[in-house]
Amino acid sequence: MSTEKQNAVAKKELTHSERFMQKVVTEFGTSVGEVALTQFQKRLAQNYFVALDSILRSTEEKRLKKSEKYRDALPVTWANVNMDKLALDVVSLARVGFDPSQPNHINPIPFKNNNTNKYDITFIEGYRGIELKATKYGLNPPDKVIVELVYSNDKFVPLKKDAQNPIENYTFSIENPFNRGEIIGGFYYHIYVDMPEKNKLALFSLSDIEKRKPEKASPEFWGGEKDKWDKGQKVGTETVTGWPERMCWKTIFRAAYSDIAIDSQKIDDDYLRLLRLESEFSEAEVNEEISRNANRKVIDINPTPPQPEAPEENGAAADAPPEGDLQVEPDRAQAAEPPRMDPF
Repeated sequence: MSTEKQNAVAKKELTHSERFMQKVVTEFGTSVGEVALTQFQKRLAQNYFVALDSILRSTEEKRLKKSEKYRDALPVTWANVNMDKLALDVVSLARVGFDPSQPNHINPIPFKNNNTNKYDITFIEGYRGIELKATKYGLNPPDKVIVELVYSNDKFVPLKKDAQNPIENYTFSIENPFNRGEIIGGFYYHIYVDMPEKNKLALFSLSDIEKRKPEKASPEFWGGEKDKWDKGQKVGTETVTGWPERMCWKTIFRAAYSDIAIDSQKIDDDYLRLLRLESEFSEAEVNEEISRNANRKVIDINPTPPQPEAPEENGAAADAPPEGDLQVEPDRAQAAEPPRMDPF
């Protein structure tokens, strides 16, 4: 057997994990001028493979469960993933510090690219990922951030800055920890230890929080009415309680870190790639909406189009915390699928 044929056979015998790592190592070497990865970088790359492999498997299972009318013909498998783009994205995300094995860091989502007939993997930051990015790239990020919900039975007094009070502050006490009443609002507080005059208190009424609730908010998370299915057929609706308190808290948490200005001197290629990933996700959502309303058929860009599914395919049960971390941000994208993720 010729050397060329031997190399071709060896290449075919590479596992998906090996092929993925090979792409990442090559891209990392191209980016930083060296091929050898540190143990930490290798672990991060392996974590991305494990997370992506799980997402691809679950999405493919959902694709196969759909009727042919709604099923995309292209299998959601590693063989159909745009590996060149994926390697670029993974290297950038790993250098920023996003770790898909950590709760609420980063969420991979497959979208079909009709131009290439491949699946592109985009990544959406979880709320802890937003915190990480703001801390790394922020202009004078605060030393501490406090986020709290305020209930009707609590005592909360904001102390805004004025002529007599040079430092914003507040008093807050929980009068009855087991009967706090209804949520009436919340706040975040940026603390600067060495420059307390920069401390910032931001207030949110319940109305302010609800304005940030996504249009397609999942009732499994926010509570409300959801379709009820029996053997693949819609049989009505049911009310689920969801986790609205946690979702309200997360909404303020995201606002607290999104409000930290980015230092232009810290912006690098990895940060710019994060912006491109967000733009790609926005474009995919627009294309999905066009496909849904204009063509009235299976959505090409999303392997999980919104047609009838059994309850177990449509997210976590209402009486238990969902697993994972998506509701994704920005808020407009919180109802995106797959996957359904956890508010915790």
